[in-house]
Amino acid sequence: MNEQVQTAGYDGYAVPAEQRNKVLRNTYWLLALSLLPTVLGAWLGVATGITQSLSGGVGLIVFLAGAFGFMFAIEKTKNSAAGVPVLLAFTFFMGLMLSRLIAMVLGFKNGPSLVMTAFGGTAGVFFVMASLASVIKRDISGMGKWLFVGALAIMIGGIINVFVGSSTGMLVISVMAIGVFSAYMLYDLKQILDGGETNYISATLALYLDAFNVFQSLLALLGIVGGERD
Repeated sequence: MNEQVQTAGYDGYAVPAEQRNKVLRNTYWLLALSLLPTVLGAWLGVATGITQSLSGGVGLIVFLAGAFGFMFAIEKTKNSAAGVPVLLAFTFFMGLMLSRLIAMVLGFKNGPSLVMTAFGGTAGVFFVMASLASVIKRDISGMGKWLFVGALAIMIGGIINVFVGSSTGMLVISVMAIGVFSAYMLYDLKQILDGGETNYISATLALYLDAFNVFQSLLALLGIVGGERD
């Protein structure tokens, strides 16, 4: 009886603590590794300007088709040797797509400091959420459906704003996204710690998307409110 309690997560997943720790450890390593192709993709995009033409509806179509295509491929390969390379290819693509925003922010006089602030802020959010996930004892799996609704609302609002081009709309969407995806980070980390997610590739994908959205939203927010023109 006692052994069953010890090997189950807080919300009832019968997963041994050793396996949960292994998934968490592998997830952290792969998440750290995924930053390399992301940075490479962002650097390539900024250096070559290859994504500058992807504005408006064209950019939206390319991003959605690429992102959902990669996520589908990751889901299909997550239990095979191809899972990690596909995930890393996805992070390279996401870095490439992010390069347009980074290039715009770097156009400000204080652009480099804004990028570093957004990166530091994202790291800070991750540290706080990881710490909270490790100390919260209650089951928070019920947050999932509300977070999904919030993420869906942000996506729809973002798509609309691509065509409207409102700075105020971008500001509101960015603030909402920081809140929702920070909470999603806590939720996804708690899922790993409780044994609700046992595949480290899926876990890495979830946390990567959380961190990516927080960083992108922070960067957009800082660019709108703190960008200094020459």
